[in-house]
Amino acid sequence: MAEKMTYADAGVDIDAGNETVKRIKDSVRATYRPEVLGDLGGFGGLFALNSGKYKEPVLVSGTDGVGTKLKLAFLLNKHDTIGQDAVAMCVNDILVQGAEPLFVLDYLAVGKLDPVQAADVVKGVANACKESGCALIGGETAEMNGFYPEGEYDIAGFSVGVVEKSKLITPARVREGDVLLGLPSSGVHSNGYTLVRKIVFERKGMKGDEYVDALGKTIGEELLTPTRLYPKTCLPLIHDYDIHGMVHITGGGFYENIPRALPDDMGVTIDSAAWEMPPIFRLLQQWGNVDWHEMYRTFNMGIGMVLIVSADDAAKIEADLAARHEKVFRIGRVTRGAHEVIIKGGVFAK
Repeated sequence: MAEKMTYADAGVDIDAGNETVKRIKDSVRATYRPEVLGDLGGFGGLFALNSGKYKEPVLVSGTDGVGTKLKLAFLLNKHDTIGQDAVAMCVNDILVQGAEPLFVLDYLAVGKLDPVQAADVVKGVANACKESGCALIGGETAEMNGFYPEGEYDIAGFSVGVVEKSKLITPARVREGDVLLGLPSSGVHSNGYTLVRKIVFERKGMKGDEYVDALGKTIGEELLTPTRLYPKTCLPLIHDYDIHGMVHITGGGFYENIPRALPDDMGVTIDSAAWEMPPIFRLLQQWGNVDWHEMYRTFNMGIGMVLIVSADDAAKIEADLAARHEKVFRIGRVTRGAHEVIIKGGVFAK
């Protein structure tokens, strides 16, 4: 008679899944807003929209992953911040349309479930949700033995937000002469890591634990710095001012993302000398001998979020941010003509 088999024998450990849920419950519950109904364990997350708060509520949704930045987490065996990247990539995207993030769901797929590792990842998700003011109301942990190598995983986030229809930010709001205000990034964020890894680990032969004087930390610590969360900084501005446009500088850098916020008959001129480029980008450019146009087409170069506002409001918004001890740079203007981004100054001044 054939030997009896269990699901665990095949590589899926239900007990490990239950242990993971126990480890994350407190972190998840700490994110709940008053609108959250029910608790962990349901087939779907429940959220009662406060419809009395809005005249014409518009729901805005977004989804994204972390990309090959995950390879850094595996290499350095550090998993407590990568969840913030997953959340940030989603909530920052819906924020640019004026939406307040309401809730997030996450999807974590692993080869073999390690409850400690999974709990670290989800705690990062939960902490980012708290920082962004939204609730983590559900998710899925899928153990897929034989699909992912042991110790590796993938994570994706899904976010839903709401904006009053009259405050919805679209390209139709943008006007010629509008000013571009740039908010600093926290580093490379979560884009361009295929190129980063090729430069740092293949060309330079680094292992991740090398201390780099120009960075004041190891290269691994720099590259694992989580993506900045912008909701708490930007939502008060969206509420108090007429924001004409917003841009989350993600994959595609300046050249691909800024035109998404502009009418077809307008472009922008950027002064790259208006802010100080973080050292990591200059190092990547030098180590990889990457053309500067390619750098600005791939990375955020130190600017993670762009606000497009009227010239009259620009100084008020700068003062508002300064009063909250937030850095902001006046980095460019909207021009009428070709639907393109022209970058001048700094490394482009030659």
